[in-house]
Amino acid sequence: MHLKSLTLRGFKSFASSTSLHLEPGITCVVGPNGSGKSNVVDAIAWVLGEQGAKALRGGTMSDVIFAGTPARPALGRAEVLLTIDNSDGALPIEYTEVTVGRLMFRSGESEYTINGTGCRLLDIQELMSDSGIGRELHVIVGQGQLDAVLHARPEDRRAFIEEAAGVLKHRKRKEKALRKLEAMSANLTRLTDLSAELRRQLGPLGRQAEIARKAGVIQSSLRDARLRLLADDLHSAGTALASDVVDEEALRRRLADSETAQRTAAQREEHFQAELGAVVPRAAAAQETWYAMASLRERLLGTRSLATERARLLRIGSDELRGRRDPEELEQEAIAVREQEIALTERLDRDRELLEEVVSRRAELEAALAHEERELIAAARAASSRREEIARLAGQVEAARSRATGAEQEIARTTEALAAARERDAQAAQSRTALETELAQMEGAREELGERYSTTVAVHASATDRLETLRAQERSAERDRASWTARHEALQLSLEPADGVAALLEAVARARLPQDESSHDTGGPEEGADPARDGSGPGDSSSTRSAGGKRGGPGGRRHRPAAVKDANAAGERRRELPPLDPSFSPLGRLAGVLSVRPGAEVAVAAALGPAADALLVATPAEVLTAFAWLRQAEAGRAAVVTARTAMNLGGTAADGDGAGGGPHAGRGRNQADGSIGDVAGPLPEGCVPVLALVEILDGRFGAALVSLLEGTVVVDDLAAAALVVGSRPDLRTVTRAGDILGPAASIGGSAHPPSTIELRAAADEAQAGVTEAARRAETAHESFEPARAEVARARSAIDAALAALHGADARYRALSEQVAQLDRARGGAGSEVARLEAARGGAETARDRAYGALTELETALAATSVQPEVDEPTPAERDRLVTATSAVRAAEVEARLAVRTSEERARGLQGRADGLIRAAASERTARAAAVRRREVREQQAAVAAALGDATQVTLDRLDRSLARAAAEREEAEVLRRATETDLAAVREQGRTLATELAALRDAAHRDEMARAEKRLRAETLEAKAMEEFGIGAEDLVAEFGPQVPVPPDDPDGTPTPFDRAEQTTRAATAEKQLARLGRINPLALEEFAALQERAAFLSAQLDDIKSTRRDLLLVVEEVDVRVREVFAAAFADTAREFEVVFAALFPGGEGRLVLTDPEDMLTTGIEVEARPPGKKVKRLSLLSGGERSLTALALLLAIFRARPSPFYVLDEVEAALDDRNLGRLLDAIEGLRQKSQLIIITHQKRTMEIADALYGVAMRGDGVTTVISQRLRERAAV
Repeated sequence: MHLKSLTLRGFKSFASSTSLHLEPGITCVVGPNGSGKSNVVDAIAWVLGEQGAKALRGGTMSDVIFAGTPARPALGRAEVLLTIDNSDGALPIEYTEVTVGRLMFRSGESEYTINGTGCRLLDIQELMSDSGIGRELHVIVGQGQLDAVLHARPEDRRAFIEEAAGVLKHRKRKEKALRKLEAMSANLTRLTDLSAELRRQLGPLGRQAEIARKAGVIQSSLRDARLRLLADDLHSAGTALASDVVDEEALRRRLADSETAQRTAAQREEHFQAELGAVVPRAAAAQETWYAMASLRERLLGTRSLATERARLLRIGSDELRGRRDPEELEQEAIAVREQEIALTERLDRDRELLEEVVSRRAELEAALAHEERELIAAARAASSRREEIARLAGQVEAARSRATGAEQEIARTTEALAAARERDAQAAQSRTALETELAQMEGAREELGERYSTTVAVHASATDRLETLRAQERSAERDRASWTARHEALQLSLEPADGVAALLEAVARARLPQDESSHDTGGPEEGADPARDGSGPGDSSSTRSAGGKRGGPGGRRHRPAAVKDANAAGERRRELPPLDPSFSPLGRLAGVLSVRPGAEVAVAAALGPAADALLVATPAEVLTAFAWLRQAEAGRAAVVTARTAMNLGGTAADGDGAGGGPHAGRGRNQADGSIGDVAGPLPEGCVPVLALVEILDGRFGAALVSLLEGTVVVDDLAAAALVVGSRPDLRTVTRAGDILGPAASIGGSAHPPSTIELRAAADEAQAGVTEAARRAETAHESFEPARAEVARARSAIDAALAALHGADARYRALSEQVAQLDRARGGAGSEVARLEAARGGAETARDRAYGALTELETALAATSVQPEVDEPTPAERDRLVTATSAVRAAEVEARLAVRTSEERARGLQGRADGLIRAAASERTARAAAVRRREVREQQAAVAAALGDATQVTLDRLDRSLARAAAEREEAEVLRRATETDLAAVREQGRTLATELAALRDAAHRDEMARAEKRLRAETLEAKAMEEFGIGAEDLVAEFGPQVPVPPDDPDGTPTPFDRAEQTTRAATAEKQLARLGRINPLALEEFAALQERAAFLSAQLDDIKSTRRDLLLVVEEVDVRVREVFAAAFADTAREFEVVFAALFPGGEGRLVLTDPEDMLTTGIEVEARPPGKKVKRLSLLSGGERSLTALALLLAIFRARPSPFYVLDEVEAALDDRNLGRLLDAIEGLRQKSQLIIITHQKRTMEIADALYGVAMRGDGVTTVISQRLRERAAV
């Protein structure tokens, strides 16, 4: 692994894009002071994640961006790309080449990339940490850091070794675990407090849940009684229906008799239909028989004619032996063929003997011819060898001459190509200069586009944040509205009283329901609903109207039909209660005529006591009516407030009848003259009369409320209440928490059920919360569209700016690629010039060699040409032998042809004689078969004649049968007509019976309609069971019918038979018990279960946090063990290497590393002891500047050697050394060349001499750094 390239764009003085191609080994960067050499070191540190501006020699991080010069404007961003060769897989990533990039805009945005993909700084640090490159970047030693190493604290020196050994990632893991532990401790404390709070809340809520459970048991008993009563009604309806079944059976019998008669008629019809079905096929069969016999007669006539003609033809016969050969002739021909076969065999033997003689002669002539040809070839070869030698030498002379000419041409061609290559190099240099100018202009444009993109991104982010804020506001408002709505609905349900007031209101609703329904049916107003139920009566308060004033809100007009429905349901449940005097007309509830100052609801409700839930009536007589009815109905107790109390203050009954008037209307907290509700005498500090906290909205009840609340004051707490009671015994004191202290009796303690006043105030507050949340949601929603439009405009601006930036980047990359191509072209042209020069030198050498070889070959050719020639041999004897051999070969062909001809003729005659003999035998067999066939034809002719005679006899008999078939056909037709007449009569009788049956069925239908009405009653009861109790009729009767015993309330008791009166009493008792329970929190059981579940959940979470804490402590312990092991090994290796390196840098001196606390390897620091040769001091502060630098370098080199990293960057670390010490340092650095890559910023010539590559850095006149490079090792090799 090593650094492969470094690309800088807009970083510090590198305004133009500059790439440094690095190689393994030692690379030196040189240049004058201020040229930007150290900026290369800063760039490497910056791209690897350096976060300190001071470490980069700047004040702020934006100082790394090119700040501009008088000749060149400032840039808007800086970018550095560092490419690492990962061929050895040192980095844990699946790439052989890894490019780490960092981009920063002047606005402060920063981006990190790995191979062009965006990432976090943490990703880069973790990627590098496994190869020994930590966050502190100890591999980069900048200017002035040597003294920092020596003057560092021992703990800081330890950090250098830890980073090189890869310990920092373990410490980071430990720090993360400790941070989690710290955060966890706060969560643990909070969970402990929450658990304690939940345990405190479980007690009161458990008691409410117990009341709700009892209510559930009572409601279950009430439901069981009502189910049994309903089942009894269903059973009675079923019995009534069963009695109607008897009458239905009689009618069914008459209907059955009529149906039987109809079926009999239908059967007779089917019988005649069957007879007709039998007669018709019989007549058809007779007809078919007659037709079949007639057809058969015609066929027999044809058969007779055919038999007569066949007999005539068979008697004629034919001569089958005409035209066939005689067997005797065939045998004579076979004898002649056999004689010819013998003659051909003898001739074939003679031809074969002649062929053998010719073949022997041909072999002798071919042997003589071959001998003669060998003699001729040997003579010709001797003559041709001389000619070939002369021709070869002549060819070599021409080749040498051609090579010399080609060398001359190659010299001319390379000279021309060399001139062309030099011309291309000059053109590429000129084009590169023009492209560099365009690149500089494009760089400025890119910076402007980058700043524009940054601005649009900021605008888009602001618009997006605004949109998200609006969305969050809407979601928050919707959540608040849902929460307030649920709270308002729950409070509205809780406002329904459940004691004697509830019984009275339900009785009033039951009495008024028929009137309300008729009013509703005739389109009358909705004021027919019970004013005490919906709060719209004279006692309705303004706060109540504001809470339910919306048409769709709880308590508004939409709530009234629901209230009537509830009253109707309650009336159904209490249909056994006694009737209520129709003159009884309540005016509302006490909570409806009070408006309480916010925050004083609990105190006012406590001061009113039971009267807080009181019912309002007009006269004392109505009070007596209400109490008498409650006692008679056993419906519990109720508090009642009457308006007649106003007469005690001098008014009359007529004075208080107005819904909004009266002498005390509006008095209470708005009364300033003290005429009503004042407390005599001065009050102690902090006391407020209760009447000052309320506003009386209906004057008819002002006197009653004054009598209830006068002499009562409100204080903040019990301590203040005790002081008031002690100083003013005539006053009754109420705290804002609801505790009452009086001179004789006091009431107080823990939480109590909320009163109607409190619930009404809470409902008003919930309705106000609903309205406010809806307003906020609407406001946020209305702002969505402008915000979305702004986001869309910002997004479009971003896309446009990004497109322009990408276009500029693409053009910049294209120009950069063109520059690189021109550089490659120049390099190729230079290589081409060198190659052509070498080729021209080689061509000149080849030309000289070709001319020397040409001279030698011409001399050899002249010497060979003067030798005597050899005579050519004569081919006469060979020609004679060729002619004789040809004649013998022709004779051989003729002989072979004669043999083949004889063989073919012999094969043609072979077997022919045997075939003729077999043909003669076959002919004799055929003649015998023809005689037998003639005899068979004569027999067939006799059979045909007999068939003609038998056919004639059959025809005579068929004529007689045909006459009988005609008679049977006529008889069947007569029977068919008679059966059809009987069938028509039976069908007429069936139609008459059908008319009578229809009349009976109509009567049965009328009876069925009457029974349907009774069934409708039963079905209504079934529907009621399903709607109210969710149970089917069959299941209801089966489980709760009168035949099912009633289970006892006591588990140990025995079931009792069903008694309707007893179940009616049981239902009434359950309703009374439910009323005595008072106000019930219907959600208590669920809330208690949820609270228990939350408590269990928090307990489990508490256990999980404790378990996690133990795990984190174990992680910390494991990390400590790992750090001890790794640091101990790294320190031992570093201490050993320090002694070696120190001895090399200070021959004769001693140096060592010492732990400040060897017993604690986690926190111990490292001290450096150095004793140069000839000195006894060990304190670093007493060393000279050069010695301190060498000692610091010795420590760093020891770390480098003990835990090597892939590369190191040293910035002028040898500046303070003299030539001798510099040589020793360079020797030590040479030892790192094989394992690590070194990049050294230097001014020292000796340092440059050990480099494998050299980069020269210079500052141009426009303040921009430029770089040139030279590979020294290759140059030295050349």
